Amino acid sequence: MTGSDYAFWVFAILGVISALGVVALKNLFRAALLLVLCFFAAAGIYGSLNADFLAVAQVLVYMGAISVLIIFAVMLTRDLVRGNPFNRSWPAALVVCGFLMAGVIYVVVETTWPTIDAGQMAAASVPEGQATTGGVARAIFDKDSGFLLPFEISAMLILAAVLGAVALVREK
Repeated sequence: MTGSDYAFWVFAILGVISALGVVALKNLFRAALLLVLCFFAAAGIYGSLNADFLAVAQVLVYMGAISVLIIFAVMLTRDLVRGNPFNRSWPAALVVCGFLMAGVIYVVVETTWPTIDAGQMAAASVPEGQATTGGVARAIFDKDSGFLLPFEISAMLILAAVLGAVALVREK
């Protein structure tokens, strides 16, 4: 095993432990801090897999912006120490989540996923040690890739969600 393999497994174990801590802790602030640690572990996994663009984007977007937003929202909540107590509807929520998970597993197992042959993989791969940023940019923004329109639609959807959130919290 190489150093990159060890780093992958260390970050993977750290990510799983911190994700379990996010779900298990009742203190919202500590759960938010463990979520930041989980984002860091995901960035470390991307880095160990030579996906430098995704690692940097993970650090900037999730560890930077989203984590600050979540911690800010948690700090503004009341009853920070008590957290979210369980209520009587948790069995129904467990059943609904079980059905949703069964549906996701069914879709994943029953879908015929497209595969890439060795020739396409060699053409799309980046040589070891080189930056992946150009390949990611070509894959997303090239007019022949087919991903430009979904990228633009998702940007418009995020803009609509932000405007809707501002409209909801604005004082009348």
